[in-house]
Amino acid sequence: MRLHTKLMLGISILIIIMGTIIEFSFKNIMESNLKHEIGTKALSVAQTIANMPDIQAAFRSNDPSAFIQPIAEKIRKQVGAEFIVVGNRNEVRYSHPNPNRIGQKMVGGDNGRVFEGKSVISESTGTLGPSLRGKAPIISGGTVIGVVSVGYLQTDIQKEVAKIQQKIFVTTLVILIGSLIAAILISLNIKRAIFGLEPREIAWMYQEKHAILESIHEGIIAIDTVGRITVVNETAHTILGVPNEVLLRGKRIETVLENTQLYEVVQSGQAEYDQEILINGDVYFANRIPIFDKKRDVVGAVASFRNKSELANLLKELSHIKAYAEGLRAQTHEYSNRLYTLLGLIQLGSYKEAIDFISKEVDVAQGFIQFLMREIPDPIIAGFVLGKVSLASELKIDLSIDRESSFKDVPVEISRDRLVTIIGNLINNAFEAVRESQNDEKRVSLFLTDLGKELIIEVEDNGVGIDTKVQDYIFKPGFSTKKTNSNSGIGLSLAQRAINDLGGYLTFTSTKGEGTIFTAAIPKCRGMLNEGE
Repeated sequence: MRLHTKLMLGISILIIIMGTIIEFSFKNIMESNLKHEIGTKALSVAQTIANMPDIQAAFRSNDPSAFIQPIAEKIRKQVGAEFIVVGNRNEVRYSHPNPNRIGQKMVGGDNGRVFEGKSVISESTGTLGPSLRGKAPIISGGTVIGVVSVGYLQTDIQKEVAKIQQKIFVTTLVILIGSLIAAILISLNIKRAIFGLEPREIAWMYQEKHAILESIHEGIIAIDTVGRITVVNETAHTILGVPNEVLLRGKRIETVLENTQLYEVVQSGQAEYDQEILINGDVYFANRIPIFDKKRDVVGAVASFRNKSELANLLKELSHIKAYAEGLRAQTHEYSNRLYTLLGLIQLGSYKEAIDFISKEVDVAQGFIQFLMREIPDPIIAGFVLGKVSLASELKIDLSIDRESSFKDVPVEISRDRLVTIIGNLINNAFEAVRESQNDEKRVSLFLTDLGKELIIEVEDNGVGIDTKVQDYIFKPGFSTKKTNSNSGIGLSLAQRAINDLGGYLTFTSTKGEGTIFTAAIPKCRGMLNEGE
């Protein structure tokens, strides 16, 4: 059975049971109140008659019924009683609705306490049937001389109760019908609120969501519209340095993580991606995304955090693989050309020229590799430069390494990844610049030196140069004047960011139509640049 059906049936049965209980309870209460009201009324009338001087005087006459019967009948008709019976000490009637029963003895057996001087309300069966009676003693000279009994038949009381019960039933029925309609609406609303899911599906989704959150390597934190944490996974606990046993759900986000800006995303409704945030001394990339309901109203926000060093390691591996792949591709292309040349010389029978060609290629390659190994002993930087040389050969660009270069004294504290980023992006920028030019000879030169207190990286090209109008914008992310690469516009900004991270600076000189020289200075130790100045 589906959830909304269970809810509708459950609420309906509960309402019917409650309505039945209320109806019977209300009926009993009304019946009890009605009997109390009628009994009190009957007793009041009886006491009034018992205290009438004419009634007391009639007991001293020779024919009391002649005086009492007219008075009793008049009052009975006025108050709507079924009977008013006045009797003497011997329970002989002086009045009765049926005159034929005057002079006969009263029945019911409930006059004992009245003759003791007490007024009572009783239920008993008389000549007219079961009735509710109010009885009062007639006292003269301090002595009980008679009794007044005012009664209402039980059948009349039941008729009044039946009328009230009918009204109660109609009212209860209307309430039940309204409640059943409300139960249907509530069950349908609950169904919509839980997206038509069944309890077992909700339980499965909760377990599935929990498993997914814990399997994600990133830290996940979600808040509601007032900034209270609603979801936090174990990775987020680890990032925040909070044990898993400590309950973070329900706490304000600013008490757990300052400057998260997650609450600002709730207020603005705008997502933020790849924003750096400092948590416990480590730098993380944060993505903050608002959560919308069906009406597109913001109901919260969720943030993911990933350690920047992990991404840096991935980028390091990717850059090495990319450089290696480019080197292999360039070398394959270059050696294919050389093999074709060698094949042509052999086919022409120019064996001596073929041997000279092979010797020259071997000498040049071995000489250049030995130069790199000697002057740039770091395998990461040397391998990267070698890959760029091969790429330049494929692009028909003359990339030369200044023979005065020396990059031996590179402190281990300086990140090789950042150095590769700087050298690679400056060379790539030079490649794009010379490819834009109309020069027949496309030249790029690289100069590296570790003399003094800083590392110097200089890249020169004979490209198109940089227009003076845009020189103030070239380091902005996304800005580019190149037409050969749709992905350009980020290289120089990445290089400058890496140089700034190492505490250095980047300068350039450029002449329109003649070329550009970029110079990066990186201190071997923090503060050396300032000291040198």
